[in-house]
Amino acid sequence: MFLWNYLTGLLLIAAQICKAAHICDKLTKLNIGHAFLGTSVQVKFRLFTRENATCGTLLSDTDLSAHPQFNLSRSTTFIIHGYRPTGSIPRWLDLIVELLLAKTDTNAIVMDWNHGATNLNYFKVAENTQEAAAKLTAFIERMQEHGASLSSIHLIGISLGAHLSGFVGAELNGAIGRITGLDPAGPHYTGTAPELRLDPTDAQFVDVLHTDIDSLGYREPLGHIDFYANGGTDQPGCPKTIFSGSYYFKCDHQRSVFLFLGSLNQTCSIRTFPCSSYSDFLDGNCLSCEQFGAAGCPVFGYDVAQWKDTLVGLNQTKVFFTTNPWFPFWTTGYTVDVVIWNTNIQSGYMTIKLHHNGTEAVATIDHKSSQFEKYTETKLFAQFDKDIESVNKMSVKFSTGIGLKPKYKLRVLRIRLTHLELKKTALCRYDLLLEANTEVTFRPIPCEESNF
Repeated sequence: MFLWNYLTGLLLIAAQICKAAHICDKLTKLNIGHAFLGTSVQVKFRLFTRENATCGTLLSDTDLSAHPQFNLSRSTTFIIHGYRPTGSIPRWLDLIVELLLAKTDTNAIVMDWNHGATNLNYFKVAENTQEAAAKLTAFIERMQEHGASLSSIHLIGISLGAHLSGFVGAELNGAIGRITGLDPAGPHYTGTAPELRLDPTDAQFVDVLHTDIDSLGYREPLGHIDFYANGGTDQPGCPKTIFSGSYYFKCDHQRSVFLFLGSLNQTCSIRTFPCSSYSDFLDGNCLSCEQFGAAGCPVFGYDVAQWKDTLVGLNQTKVFFTTNPWFPFWTTGYTVDVVIWNTNIQSGYMTIKLHHNGTEAVATIDHKSSQFEKYTETKLFAQFDKDIESVNKMSVKFSTGIGLKPKYKLRVLRIRLTHLELKKTALCRYDLLLEANTEVTFRPIPCEESNF
């Protein structure tokens, strides 16, 4: 009797393990062999909710009623990967699901089209996006039949997945609530007509991030708002030479995903600024946010939906921001106003450090040589690599970039530092001598109400 009960218990445990293995569906993992042979399109949909945040449930594409945990009164967010040249599983998938569900109570559905996305022939995969999009469109139409609202659906498409999302949106007459394109693919799509790629008419709201416009990404605007991180090229922390191997080619492109992951982080947000060019943005010429009213300039990422009505009314808006090399990537912006009393015009660059109880934030203003003229306010835009709660000390270094030439001196009548978000906290230093390439540290004081 004891032996029978023991064996029965083992069988029950085994059955539970098998059941769990069946329910927790995994993304299709392929290999380089599949890439050489090529793959035809097959699509699976894996559902995650707050109730099963780590266990993807494979959804039937013909019988949605078989899945009581698929609550269509919730919003639904589809995560759509892009080109998988070797058939590997994207390493960011679990994290985006986890952060998304922590951010909002949604049906998070990972669209698995690895069969179709895996092929050494990129252009064949680009062709496959149309067929994969048709399968997703059919799935969403079944959702509609079961009571889902198209306006509650959000498609997040990465690279080729961004254009795939656009095809779905176009087929549904732009009724999808939102499409987010993360560095939409450039090759094969650049210069094509709107119906052959993602465009603003594909959803009620289309937001796009560009991180690799000079290689794998798409250069021109594609949405109601287009974010250009670090100008859309050369992401901080990515390799600068080909000696880093394959990571050199894909790092800038992949950074789009990790920046979006950072936007799902509850502790920070990145403010962005509308501008005609990245150069003008770095010069501090585009820091006005009056067109957005009390809400101010839009933040990057998931929460930009709060600006939807304004952005749709503006048609297409290009915005810029800079980042750090590390997660969650955000920087803190300040304006720096400098007045000198040198007789001659001085040219150079500035590095500024802010200190608070052992923490240091650094901003290097070196995208071009700044011009400083006697009794004329020179406005600079400084973006620090972290936020400093309260500035105890400040360090400034002036450099000319001239090398072994005689050291120049910048005679500063006043330097004023103003936090972009907390404009009332302007800090100043008066009568300061900066010798080229020599860092000077001092305690700033609240600015006086005077011209200088």
